[in-house]
Amino acid sequence: MFGTKLGYAEYCTIPEDGLRHEVIDGVHFVNPAPTPRHQSVSSALNALLWQAIDSPGLGRVMASPLDVELADHDIVQPDIVVVLEDNMDVITKSRIVGAPDLVVEILSASTEKHDRERKFALYEKSGVREYCIVDTADRVVLQHALVDGRYELIANAREKLRLHVLPEVEIELARVWA
Repeated sequence: MFGTKLGYAEYCTIPEDGLRHEVIDGVHFVNPAPTPRHQSVSSALNALLWQAIDSPGLGRVMASPLDVELADHDIVQPDIVVVLEDNMDVITKSRIVGAPDLVVEILSASTEKHDRERKFALYEKSGVREYCIVDTADRVVLQHALVDGRYELIANAREKLRLHVLPEVEIELARVWA
């Protein structure tokens, strides 16, 4: 129906077509499949995060496609999601319901504005503790931490990324850009 905000039930009726579908504030957004460069960076970063977080039992690292329901009318598919051990109750059989601890979005030409503005505001409002925006063209990770309910840019990481939610975790970015 026109004017009706979409929720998870409506989201689940969207046919699988190889595109990325998300619902933000009840509005349906569609993006094309990621580029090979995007996927290469995503795979490398996901593997490094998995090795540093999932393998030693500090939390779970998951890559898209994965539904994250932040609120009744906000369902997104971040590129990488991290849920720490003390927050595991947000993981259900079908999706994540609630705020993950860390979300990573890898910029593409078709999603840059969406990731930097709309999703930035959504993750901030939803209480995602850390949001990293990966700019593959400039080879930089813009690292934002939630401080008093607002995101603060805490790093423009080019060589090493030290996680805010897990300060003992440091990722060598040269391995991501290769």
